[in-house]
This record gives sequence, structure tokens and C-alpha cells, in this order.
Amino acid sequence: MSDLRIVFMGTPDFAVAGLQKLVENKYNIVGVITAPDKPAGRGQKLQQSAVKNYAQSQNLKVLQPTNLKDTSFIEELKSLNANLQIVVAFRMLPEVVWKMPKLGTFNLHASLLPDYRGAAPINWAIIKGETETGVSTFFIDEKIDTGAIILQEKLSISPEENAGSLHDRLMHMGSDLILETVKLIEKGPIETRIQPKQEQIHTAYKLDRTNTRIDWNCPIEEIHNLIRGLSPYPVAYTHFVNGDDKEHQLKVYAASKACNIDLVSNGTIGKIITKENKLFVAGIDGWMELLEIQLSGKKKMQVKDLLNGFTFDQKAKML
Repeated sequence: MSDLRIVFMGTPDFAVAGLQKLVENKYNIVGVITAPDKPAGRGQKLQQSAVKNYAQSQNLKVLQPTNLKDTSFIEELKSLNANLQIVVAFRMLPEVVWKMPKLGTFNLHASLLPDYRGAAPINWAIIKGETETGVSTFFIDEKIDTGAIILQEKLSISPEENAGSLHDRLMHMGSDLILETVKLIEKGPIETRIQPKQEQIHTAYKLDRTNTRIDWNCPIEEIHNLIRGLSPYPVAYTHFVNGDDKEHQLKVYAASKACNIDLVSNGTIGKIITKENKLFVAGIDGWMELLEIQLSGKKKMQVKDLLNGFTFDQKAKML
């Protein structure tokens, strides 16, 4: 069918869909590169990556280098004699790796490049209130997510969509784009286009404790987008006091902008009010209704279930 010899690189579920699409279309996958097994859970048992699990189920050769510049790994990669490499949700590659195959190395990225280059494009597209995103394939160069674009596909973001559902839709769209890109390369030669230079390019920064905390001084719309953009992982969080000076942590998985709610905050940003088994928080320009939350040390639950056994004091306030 084809003279392609493909090495596929990836780690999480998002990458599995693309690998599976290639396998189902009978492409010759001569090797799969993925992250080393990592200890996880209470017992700290070694866990394999989603890509490794799938690759082994298909009897594909798997390599798990800790150092992509290691001489023994480079030699083993060369021995696979691949002429095309495909990267999905993996690490930054050294030049000696991405320049190795004759037909190049291309990456699938979950954004419409050049916007949202970086580690968390799906999350940041929602956090920034975008109504459209997509997937891009591009040839890797020496910088991060800056190479010449091969193909792009657009996708609308609905007003209530969270990162989990958008992830799944982009994953399937991305696997189709990978297949389409491989077919173009197979026919060759292909036309690419340099990423346009824009005055303002949004960056998909790595998510951490600083940029996942809710700031109740922001507009309600921005808070809502942050919560959507971080659900179901890594999850937006906040702290609150409940009638004393002790701070408690709270994760927020789902919320909605509370319109036409007859509540009084007396100008207290973060004020917590419960009413009819519902939980509301005052913002600078309205109220947010929290729908699914998790108290520190407790299970995730619907607010109505939490309020059956937990009481917020009249002085309760988000910080």
C-alpha cells in the first residue's frame, strides 16, 4: 500500500486516537515512542501511558526514553529506518530527532496556530472565551509550535462547553487530520504555509496553582470561562472562610452565571449565600451559581447534595 515507515510519538489519550487511526488504515508503524512508566495512586504502582497500552495491544514496538538525546536511544531510533515521524502531545524534540526522517516530523496541535502555542491549548481557548478553535498539523522546527502549517480544521465552542468535552471532540477531529496529512505526504510533494505573524498571539501557558485559582474580583463571565476551561482537569479552585478565620479549599467543577437572582451582597465580593439548596457567590458584576464542587478531603458532589450535610455561615465568603 505504502512505502511509509512511521514512528509515532505521544503519551496521553489524546494521542491514542491518532495512532489508532493509522493502525486501522494499515499504515506501517515501525515504532512508538512514549513516556516512561510512572508511579501513581496510593500504592505508587507503575502506570503505563495510554499510548503504550494501545501500542502493546497492537504488538507495536515501544521505546520509552528518559533522555531524548541519549546516544543509545538515538541509535535505536535510527535503526527503525523511519521516513516519517508523527508527534501528538509529547515532549519537545531535539533537532537530531526531528530532523532524522527523510519526509520530516509533523505535529498535531489542538489549536488554530499561531494562537495558543504551548502546553494547554484546549483549556486556554475556553478560559479566554473563544467561540472557535481547531486542530493544526505542522512540520516541527527548532522552536515550539512555530513550524510550517500543513493542514487546519476549525471547530465551534459552545457557550457552556467545558475542556473535557472539547478535548474529546478535538481528539477525534485531530485523528482525522493526522490521516489526511499522512495521505498528503504519501502523495507528495505537499504545500505548506508559514505561520502568519500577528500583533497579539494568545499563549497556552502551562497550568499551575497560580493560574487555576479563581479571582472573585474578575467579571462573572471570566470566572465562568475559567471554571469551564479547567473542568474536569486540573479544576479551578478557591478558598473560603466559614464564620471563622480558618481557610478551606474548594474545587469548582461546574457553575453557571446566575441571571435575575434577587440576592443582596452589600458590595461584598465573594459573599456566599445559600437559597433553596443552591449556592451563590457574589462577583463584581453579578452572581455565580456553583453546581458541582469538592471540599478538601471530600468527594466531588453536586451542590444540592453537599448542602444536605454542610452549612455555610452567614459570614461565609470566598477569598
